Amino acid sequence: MTGHHLILGELDDFITGETINDTDDERYRQKIARLLVNQKGYLKSDIEPRRKLMVKADDREAIVKIDFVINVLNRIGMIIKFGPGSIVTRRRPTLAASRLLTSYQIPIAVVTNGKDAEILNGLSGNVLSQGLEMMPSRSELKRIAEQDDFNTISNQQAEIESRILYCYEVDGSCPCDEDICRL
Repeated sequence: MTGHHLILGELDDFITGETINDTDDERYRQKIARLLVNQKGYLKSDIEPRRKLMVKADDREAIVKIDFVINVLNRIGMIIKFGPGSIVTRRRPTLAASRLLTSYQIPIAVVTNGKDAEILNGLSGNVLSQGLEMMPSRSELKRIAEQDDFNTISNQQAEIESRILYCYEVDGSCPCDEDICRL
């Protein structure tokens, strides 16, 4: 047992093929990865798992992980943030991440606990739909991306979003959480 996650052994990551720790949370992530490829039509090359993101709040810094970054039409079109428990409490940090990963607003942000999901409009934060099966398919995300303006995120907004993400993901997190690296 490492940290607060029971390590059940090892498994091969469905997207990358690399060997990773088998935990209850990772089993949900792998379920989502299979759904994206097998049911939603994404190519494995469209999906980047475990993207690291630097967040700052004043002089404090940390690296958090975004579970899945989905690329379409040479841009990030969607992110997926997994967390056990209530998904409502994870909306705001997921939106913040959708405004920090790149210089533009990512159109779709998904928050999920592996059983349910909320699909959010990245710009407005409104819930577009609910349920894992309602995540946009590859062709749907391409259509969304073709119609999106990919609005630029100002430095001031990025600073605010970084603080928000830091508060939700780092402040108050378990010191043994291995998905966060405090710098």
